Amino acid sequence: MKMKTLFAALAVAAGLTPALALAQGCDHERQAQISCAEGQSWDATTRSCVTVGS
Repeated sequence: MKMKTLFAALAVAAGLTPALALAQGCDHERQAQISCAEGQSWDATTRSCVTVGS
């Protein structure tokens, strides 16, 4: 009887692991690092490199 209870508790714990990871803030979002050529900068509106005018 004790083995069945132990296995049942392990199954419940294994089932909750992904939910607990998400609750801890593990959302797996990544942010790309954009490099523009010299004299250009990143424009978030157009989502491209634009020439910086002086």
